[in-house]
Amino acid sequence: MKKINLFVLMLLSASVFSDTLLHVGNLIDVESGELSKAITITVSSNEIKSITKGYARAAKNDTVIDLKNSFVLPGFMDMHVHLAQEYVPKAERPAKSEPEYRALFAANAATKTLMAGFTSVRNLGDGGMETIALREAISQGLIVGPRIFTSGKTIATTGGHGDPSNGKSKADYSPPTPEDGVIDSPEEAIKAVRQRYKDGTDGIKITATGGVLSVAKSGENPQFTDSELQAIVQTANDYGLWTAAHAHGKEGMRRAVNAGINSIEHGTYMDEEIMALMKSKGTYYVPTIMAGNWVAEKAKIPNFFPALVKPKAEKIGPQIEATFSAAYKAGVKIAFGTDSGVSAHGDNWQEFILMTEGGMPPAIALKSATVETAKLLRMEDRLGQIKTGMLADIIALAENPLDNIAAVSNVEFVMKDGVVFKNNL
Repeated sequence: MKKINLFVLMLLSASVFSDTLLHVGNLIDVESGELSKAITITVSSNEIKSITKGYARAAKNDTVIDLKNSFVLPGFMDMHVHLAQEYVPKAERPAKSEPEYRALFAANAATKTLMAGFTSVRNLGDGGMETIALREAISQGLIVGPRIFTSGKTIATTGGHGDPSNGKSKADYSPPTPEDGVIDSPEEAIKAVRQRYKDGTDGIKITATGGVLSVAKSGENPQFTDSELQAIVQTANDYGLWTAAHAHGKEGMRRAVNAGINSIEHGTYMDEEIMALMKSKGTYYVPTIMAGNWVAEKAKIPNFFPALVKPKAEKIGPQIEATFSAAYKAGVKIAFGTDSGVSAHGDNWQEFILMTEGGMPPAIALKSATVETAKLLRMEDRLGQIKTGMLADIIALAENPLDNIAAVSNVEFVMKDGVVFKNNL
């Protein structure tokens, strides 16, 4: 056996085993809402190695980051984004949007999202394979962005919210298939889920009711039968995929929750009966208050929305915040989500402001974007808290968000997977 040069071995050992020490002045425990002072978080590779009281001395090859004047907490997670799009009025839309452009747009949106302190996102709906490819590019270090969990293409029904042929002349399209995201039977529903598994998605997104921004009359009607929903959820469960249902109307929500859907998105006309059903089933609610406020405001601008969209935006938008307040008081499980891509990417933090205005205390709002989102993703053993053994997703704010939730607008420091992507200290 050849002898190994001891000096070379020492250099290799130092590079492999060096740690990053975060000297934290104020550490927020998002589970309890408690604040600890003068803490050292030691990060090794992409994990939190230890959390100790006081400011530990660094070994020779360790890196020290001074966060003594900051408020530190886990990276935020947004459970409802559309990285490959951002809504613009019809007059400003390009004649066509190529998949390649959407992929580049998504990469830019991903960087904005990470810089805003969101280290993980759930992308609910692509035009094609954009965020599946982006997820891999980010994980390989080719693009700067958050950890992505994606549903790929949404599954809809013929003429429903998410049917890509809505609003087109019959001469301009062929009938969409389950691969395209349109189904009309339990058999086609199973095929659509299996196709998304084949595509490499992390979960399934369906449009259980009509929607606000689709070119269709109703934003509330149920759009899947019970048997179609059961086929989707059962098949997704078989393949280890989570499920999310866009839903505004009550009956569509009832069917989706009874079928075992993991989360209801928007939930505009949720009432006490649906809230009780969701509590009994353990279903999460992802409110997206930002999206409701945004469409309601834009509906005031003449010709901003198509004629079919404007009345839905005026009606549904203002209702979401009231529904959120009622659902929180009723004890429905709530996970943070914005629907960014309707509004601008990078503004995700504004949802925290709206949640607190709707009656949720800042500590609970922060928990909804960390602890609860990790549970919804089935990643609570790796994400959502600053604990030994967790992935090192850590952010720092200039002010205490427990006292002033608007502090989330100023993220000074972002670490994801043990790598520092932003340090404005």
